[in-house]
Amino acid sequence: MIRYLTPILLLIASNVFMTFAWYGHLKFRLSPLWIVILASWGIAFFEYCLQVPANRIGYSVYNAFQLKTIQEIITLVVFSLFSVMYLKEHFRWNYLVGFIFIVLAVMFIFKE
Repeated sequence: MIRYLTPILLLIASNVFMTFAWYGHLKFRLSPLWIVILASWGIAFFEYCLQVPANRIGYSVYNAFQLKTIQEIITLVVFSLFSVMYLKEHFRWNYLVGFIFIVLAVMFIFKE
């Protein structure tokens, strides 16, 4: 069980860093672009420190297609929470419908 859960937990943590690296600067629009780029690269370093082991460990229990699918679902969840909680954006019904279709795609990816 821990073999299946460890990569997922690492992917969640890496996604939090990735989301802040890619989108966290949107709250600091007056900051010079070069500072934002350097800060994003600094944050992304920690994302890679978690992402690479997650995929390395995960590949022993999931195939590459499954790992990528897990990553995308985690990305959508983390990004949705980030957008609502950090950027104060509204989560609309059509986003939910789109996510449901993506979850249906996940079911096909994991089907034997």
